[in-house]
Amino acid sequence: MTPRRTGQLLIASRQLLDPNFARSVVLIVQQDEGGVIGLILNRPLELSVAQACEASNEDVPEVHDALCQGGPCPGPLMVLHSNELVGGESVVPGVRFTSEREDIQSLMSDPAGASVRYFAGYAGWSPSQLESEIDEGAWLLAPASRDEVFGAGDTLEALWPRLTTKLTIGKWVDVERMPEDPWVN
Repeated sequence: MTPRRTGQLLIASRQLLDPNFARSVVLIVQQDEGGVIGLILNRPLELSVAQACEASNEDVPEVHDALCQGGPCPGPLMVLHSNELVGGESVVPGVRFTSEREDIQSLMSDPAGASVRYFAGYAGWSPSQLESEIDEGAWLLAPASRDEVFGAGDTLEALWPRLTTKLTIGKWVDVERMPEDPWVN
């Protein structure tokens, strides 16, 4: 039986060299018999939501938040948010996930003080693929929290080094200063 991973963070290990996932932090947002869906939290695009929506020629509110690359799989706009009055599935306390058009339009029109993050694309794994990658050492696992998802106190670029350091060595070592090859040390 496959363990439930929804609400967990996948932190790419140093040995994960796939450019789609190297140095990434992925939040698992859904899991069912068909597989696992996650969103990369630390891949902002140089594009706002408003700029991305311009091409659709639809009446979309001007949202100047950054759009993030959620993963290499194409899909609809996906959103993580904290507004319990808007639909979506609870991922962890204070974090909801939706790809429903009505929910997203509601968040764009009136976020009502909610934290909101927008994603283009997603990361997907078949039922046993993710477990295989975890067993091979490609991913470190950690429980997610609202702070990691919405970036409290961190820039997006600082998320991976902070979590990697916390999980592998401790809070006093700077992962950025460690050599890629430990034999160089």
